[in-house]
Amino acid sequence: MIIDTTAVQDMNSFSRLQSLKEVYGIIWMLVPILSLVLGITLGVLVIVWLEREISAGIQQRIGPEYAGPMGILQALADGIKLIFKENLLPSRGDTRLFSIGPSIAVISILLSYSVIPFSSHLVLSDLNIGVFLWIAVSSIAPIGLLMSGYGSNNKYSFLGGLRAAAQSISYEIPLTLCVLSISLLSNSSSTVDIVEAQSKYGLWGWNLWRQPIGFLVFLISSLAECERLPFDLPEAEEELVAGYQTEYSGIKFGLFYVASYLNLLVSSLFVTVLYLGGWNISIPYIFVPGLFEITKVGRVFGTTIGIFITLAKTYLFLFISITTRWTLPRLRMDQLLNLGWKFLLPISLGNLLLTTSSQLLSL
Repeated sequence: MIIDTTAVQDMNSFSRLQSLKEVYGIIWMLVPILSLVLGITLGVLVIVWLEREISAGIQQRIGPEYAGPMGILQALADGIKLIFKENLLPSRGDTRLFSIGPSIAVISILLSYSVIPFSSHLVLSDLNIGVFLWIAVSSIAPIGLLMSGYGSNNKYSFLGGLRAAAQSISYEIPLTLCVLSISLLSNSSSTVDIVEAQSKYGLWGWNLWRQPIGFLVFLISSLAECERLPFDLPEAEEELVAGYQTEYSGIKFGLFYVASYLNLLVSSLFVTVLYLGGWNISIPYIFVPGLFEITKVGRVFGTTIGIFITLAKTYLFLFISITTRWTLPRLRMDQLLNLGWKFLLPISLGNLLLTTSSQLLSL
């Protein structure tokens, strides 16, 4: 039997070429994901530094100043310290639930970033149900908190987990109703379509002016979802030591710490996307049409401007959240649940009915 060596070499080279193409495809698929994770990590470090500086200014004291210029590396130093600390496990607790809980809390929030448009050409996944994917995925996080509280074999931790679940259920419903009202106004549930629907009239096209009641309900509900003061009942230190994270140490405690800031950042980004026009320049087109033409000339330049505008609006909302923490006192648990079920739920339902009626009349 005669074997054609040339044909065999061609087949081998073709198979190697296909393997290289597959490897390159996997690498190019991972690049945007890793870039997003890196950007989110930097964003969290900036938020931690901002919160410490703003809280120091409100309380008239000196904030972080030794780790790096103006203390900007303090959050990084804290993270490195937590990585090298010992991970302690409760002797009579459920170690599997205890270990899985923090991971579920972080991963469920990280998945929400996949549908956030940072600019017109910069979104990881533009889905038709983008905003509802965020609500569905973020509702998994309280399960991780409940698992952590139960697995700790500690009554304070378990009460904190139960409070987290009750609080999440109470405020997710009005939050979802506000998002549904925005979807009706924009005729889409895609985050990109919602931003583009607000782009026609600049600042006056924002959903903030068409949905002022929904904006206030969304603002309060998002703060409650992030468990920020005055809604930090699941980890109220005067009552529950530290709530569901009482028994945690080392990197597992760090995961809870990161999850809270990740949730705050994603909520601020969704406020920007749903109500503040996203990446769009907040100036009506008729006033400065030349500025819009400049942003359309270069894709890289336009994307950079869009990212800058999105982050500027996001950090403005973050400033409001941080100042709220150091301004308002903590609510009681009964007050928190009454606010969610007796006030925000009826108001958000009425807002949805008004939005539906106006959309039907405009047909």
